[in-house]
Amino acid sequence: MAEPLLRSNLLTRRFGGLTAVNGVSLALHAGEVHAVIGTNGAGKSTLINMLSGEIPASGGSIHFDGHDITDWSQPKRARAGIGRSYQRTTIFPEFTVLENCRLCAQATLPRPWALWEAAQRCEISLAAAHEALAAAGLAEMAQRGAGTLSHGGKRQLEIAMCLATRPRVLLLDEPLAGMGAEETERMLALLAALKATHAVLLVEHDMDAVFRIAERITVMVNGEVIASDAPAAIRANREVQTAYLGEGH
Repeated sequence: MAEPLLRSNLLTRRFGGLTAVNGVSLALHAGEVHAVIGTNGAGKSTLINMLSGEIPASGGSIHFDGHDITDWSQPKRARAGIGRSYQRTTIFPEFTVLENCRLCAQATLPRPWALWEAAQRCEISLAAAHEALAAAGLAEMAQRGAGTLSHGGKRQLEIAMCLATRPRVLLLDEPLAGMGAEETERMLALLAALKATHAVLLVEHDMDAVFRIAERITVMVNGEVIASDAPAAIRANREVQTAYLGEGH
């Protein structure tokens, strides 16, 4: 197998006397959805926050595309190609769908010297925004107010905003939360399309969706990894069944 695009080695985060993440090692490969599952408080979001650079690690290391990025800031990681979404919707509801994406593209491709050009007409950021909307299945919604989208549409927009920065790694924190069956199907189809050109880390509680979309599943309990394997092996793992999935899964 090719070298992972993003990997962590013994990644640890302490908050005072609490160890939220304890020695987690994982590898993300392009062309693969790698799901991280676990109960609330297992350390999943803290793990994503460390990988994206929102919070520093207390120990361990992170490598991206062969570079040690453990001490890189979040903006530097984003510019290098690490994008993420959040559990809560983080769009600008008063702006159009297109403008939401354009602002993200502009943040990655700033042109401070172009004083004569209105930012809204920057061809580079507009092209990136339209490309991201097309990839996320929202091209026809470009001129709609972002706040008028359905819940599922807003979650798609968040991924489009992430894509507008042209990332190589996608860190997605519960993108299916609150979705109905039809919206879930659209999101799974989108993730299946995106994994062809990205490495995807998916934190999700919808186990049916996880087992359908993921090539690899890592299970966390109390900040530690208890298993990391292909879906069939995870489903059959007795420790995982006891700790998380339940005997009938």
